[in-house]
Order: sequence, then structure tokens, then C-alpha cells
Amino acid sequence: MKIADLITWFEAWANPTWCESWDNCGWQVEPGVLQESARVLVCLTPTLAVMEEAIALNANLIFAHHPLIFSSPKSFRTGEPITEMVRLAFTHNIGIYTAHTNFDQVADGTADVLAQILELKDVAPIVPTQNGLGYGRVGSLEPFLTLQELLTIIQTRLTPPDLIFSPSVDLQKTISKVAVLGGSGASFISAVVKTGAQAYLTADCKFHQFQESRDRHLILIDAGHYATERPACDRLVQKFQSLNLDWVQLSTKDEDFRQFFQS
Repeated sequence: MKIADLITWFEAWANPTWCESWDNCGWQVEPGVLQESARVLVCLTPTLAVMEEAIALNANLIFAHHPLIFSSPKSFRTGEPITEMVRLAFTHNIGIYTAHTNFDQVADGTADVLAQILELKDVAPIVPTQNGLGYGRVGSLEPFLTLQELLTIIQTRLTPPDLIFSPSVDLQKTISKVAVLGGSGASFISAVVKTGAQAYLTADCKFHQFQESRDRHLILIDAGHYATERPACDRLVQKFQSLNLDWVQLSTKDEDFRQFFQS
């Protein structure tokens, strides 16, 4: 399959026009690879480490969830990461394509994959956008779990380096309804409360957002940005494999940009 055909297939599923006004979905760098047979390296974040991996593996497309460019650069200077990424992309003929908030909304996107990992039933978007799609997912646990059992499942299946949850909660509390949203989802707390979910799995939550959730009787669970979105990249690789591409692989150089000190 040519890269142009792969992108056409993908955009019919997750249209880049659905992305938010602050976002930057679609081509980040297209150095003239559209008619080449697709050799795709999928990653969460396009970094220099991923670019070096793509060069070593002879990939011609980096397909990322996070944009390389969020806002228009004011200059390009040697040594700056974006400049080096663009330079290497043109030097080695490697395209960089991003699917961000459009990929968040679709079936089998970032939120759906989290819901599937937790085996939620009767799943619906937290905030619907169009045609049954939307941001986040909320669904039922069958059978019900205690909070401790739910946290153990999250830790086991997502393997985050750290798992943070609301204070003063009973670990034996029965949880029947859970909301999920990969990445930075604390701004959706009010919408989650309206769904009746008892627990909300997301990432990048601030101190006072834990306070807000506690005061609104919602158990907030922060498993980290990387751990909550990386599984969707793996699912994307599986979808691309079903298309019989020349070559596709999940990056092994993707990074969680946080480390936790162990004394």
C-alpha cells in the first residue's frame, strides 16, 4: 500500500478536520513520500530518538499521536529539536503524520482502547461530538469490582510507573461505573460527574483537581499520560497490519518523559 492510500484510508476513519482549533492534526512533514510503499513506525510522540529509530529501520513514515508542531514556529535554528526533526525528515525522506484529537474521538481510538482494556460494558462517550463518537468513554463493570481490585487491574494492565488516586477513599468501595480518557483529561471532571461514574481514569491531574473530584464524590485516578495513551498506538499498529503494509512496527524508543525516584 502506498503512503497516500494509507493516509486516505486513515482519514476516512479519523478525519483530521475533527481536530480542535488549538490542535495540529495531519501532515507535519511531507518530504515527497506519498507514492512510496508504506514502511511505518508508529509512536506516541515524535522525538529525535524515534526519528533515529526510523532511520535505522529504513521507515519512510512516522505515524504519531502527538503533533510535532503545536503552534507555528517563529524560526528554525540548528540544534533545536523541531529543526533537527524536519532536517532529518527531508534528508532521509521520512514523512511525519499526526492523529491527535481526531484519533481521541473515534472507535478504537485512545479512549475506546482504555475502555476495552478495563472490559467496560455499555460504553458511551463522556462528551459526544458526532455520530456516536466523542471524547472519553464511560461504561459499566460486570461484575462489579472493589476500588482496590480496579486499581490492581489498572496497575497490571497499563503498568504505569506511578498510580495516584483520590484521598480518603475506601479501597473496599464497590465500583460499578467507570469513566476513562487517555492523556490530559482533568478538564472533563464536570462532564464525568454528570455521567454518574464513580471512578475516572485519566492523566496529568493537578493538586486541586483531586480536591475538586473528592468534593464531588468522584474517585480520580491518574495513571500518567504515557500509560493511558500508549496502548492505542499498539492498537493502531494492529490495524495497519491488517492492511498488509510492506512493514509496520511500534516504536521501541517512545518515551515516558517522567521518572520516579526510588529510594
